[in-house]
Amino acid sequence: MPDDAATARAAAEESSAFAHPPVDPDVSSPYGSHPDQVIDFYAPRTAVESPAPLVVALHGGAWRARYDRRHLTPFADYLARRGFAVANVEYRRGGGDPLIPGQNTGDTTPLAGRWPDTFDDVAAALDALPALVREALPQADPRRTVLTGHSAGGHLALWAAARHVLPAGAPWRTGRPAPLRGVVALAPIADFEVAEKLDVCGHASLQLLGGHDTFAERRPYADPVLLLPTGIATTVVQGRADLEVPQAVAESYADAAAKAGEVVGLTLLEDVGHFPLIDPAADACAVVAEEIAQLAW
Repeated sequence: MPDDAATARAAAEESSAFAHPPVDPDVSSPYGSHPDQVIDFYAPRTAVESPAPLVVALHGGAWRARYDRRHLTPFADYLARRGFAVANVEYRRGGGDPLIPGQNTGDTTPLAGRWPDTFDDVAAALDALPALVREALPQADPRRTVLTGHSAGGHLALWAAARHVLPAGAPWRTGRPAPLRGVVALAPIADFEVAEKLDVCGHASLQLLGGHDTFAERRPYADPVLLLPTGIATTVVQGRADLEVPQAVAESYADAAAKAGEVVGLTLLEDVGHFPLIDPAADACAVVAEEIAQLAW
């Protein structure tokens, strides 16, 4: 169990990350008819290079509706101010209403994710993205796309990059690897078996796959640790002091990749918890931006 000091630090980090006001996008485009099937686009704020590399971001929140893409908008803006074009993807999640600061902050834990809707949406968003980018964000170069995501979004980023190795017959399987420069997964829920042993996010991965009756059956279609190797450059950034998604989850994924003949970069940050990775006020966020830049440029 974490001590009081570690718990207090984690709470302070979360508070800092959520203290930034949401940043409105330049353009929003639907990729389907559901209100959650939308992508927010941020044009690069500085002319580092034109056209600019594209970062596709998937937010976290344990696949639960109380966390939507708004909490990732300061991070999207941060990347845009560093010369990237950014696509912030929304997708259907489980449970009740989105989190509103100062409201609906009780202790209830709604079910995580919606099977198969969450996966349907991420696949559809990535498939629709090239055409949407051409129309909504001409400053972007989709040939230099880096996929990133935080926590549950890190899981979805790893999963989206592995669609070509999904089991035969999977509805989201593609015939070839996604045209990505790489993936930067931030504290991802990347191994469901380890995550369940550690009770990550209140057994969110178990809920995502529909519960005990369907967990084992659906894991091969959803768990990144079972979808290796991908052949796509991948880096995991992980805080050593993360209490939400502990370091052991990232290490298990990296170990599985190595056993599959693939090298996954694992950047471990000392004295860093879960939320500084997406907090523009934190030094860890600059490390994340540099990891993205190394793949994009």
